[in-house]
Amino acid sequence: MRAALPNGLRAPVRTSRPATAAWLFLAPALLALAIAGGWPLVRTVWFSLTDAQLAGGPFSFVRLENYRWLLTDPDWWRALRNTLVFATVSVALETALGILLALVLDAGFRGRSLVRAAVILPWAIPTVVSAKIWAWMLHDQFGIVNRLLLAVGAIERPLAWTADPALAMAAVIAVDVWKTTPFMALLTLAALQLVPTHCHEAARLDGIHPVRFFFKVTLPLIAPALAAAMLFRFLDALRVFDLIYVLTSNSRSTATIAVYARQQMVEFQDLGYGSAAASLLFVMVTGATVLYLAATRSRAQESET
Repeated sequence: MRAALPNGLRAPVRTSRPATAAWLFLAPALLALAIAGGWPLVRTVWFSLTDAQLAGGPFSFVRLENYRWLLTDPDWWRALRNTLVFATVSVALETALGILLALVLDAGFRGRSLVRAAVILPWAIPTVVSAKIWAWMLHDQFGIVNRLLLAVGAIERPLAWTADPALAMAAVIAVDVWKTTPFMALLTLAALQLVPTHCHEAARLDGIHPVRFFFKVTLPLIAPALAAAMLFRFLDALRVFDLIYVLTSNSRSTATIAVYARQQMVEFQDLGYGSAAASLLFVMVTGATVLYLAATRSRAQESET
């Protein structure tokens, strides 16, 4: 019961729940997350400190020996370079094309709903399926890509897109851009829908060119949502495996950290060494997330001041 105050006033009612109640509501989700993600992570880190083999048997604790050998392995550094190149180039292209596609979908035209549904299809197809489809399309003897390029005179002979080390990385990036650009477009389109309509009306009345309006008004407004979308895509690209493995298998020209770790664990049966590679990949993903959160917090503090 609220206590009576002078002049007939009453004390305000506290509506905030105790922190303990909030933790109780979050406990089931946190427990499920710990079981599904935390335990495998802990096991991977533990195995990275041992010389365990995938076939089983006794193993010993070798401390950081796997990491020391890993950082001196040229194949590891090549996989790291491939991962960074793939993630940087693919995310940059997907962001640029996603923005252009979102601007087209945001415009009013007949059949816009049908176009929006068609745009989602590449992203909706499972990655392994789309990779296998593109593997046949890029085949040097039977692929339709070479046939079309030969027909228009763009190339003189069929190209081995996924087998040639000079072309393989460009091929897998192109396939990833085809598949994931709709994801960036949909997130960008959702951000564009939140731009106030009176801004467009004021710009139209003032005669501001649409390109200038986009860079001066629209882009700053959608920048936070666009940055979050780029982070999600970059983290996903850092741990890419299925697309690379289906298209190029264990080729050194395209092998990423995930492909390298799988090769060490499965083909070479070195569970400890492969776990060390996987653990370093986790450190990279976590580091990118922490840097983004730190940058976001600093921008928020600057805007408040």
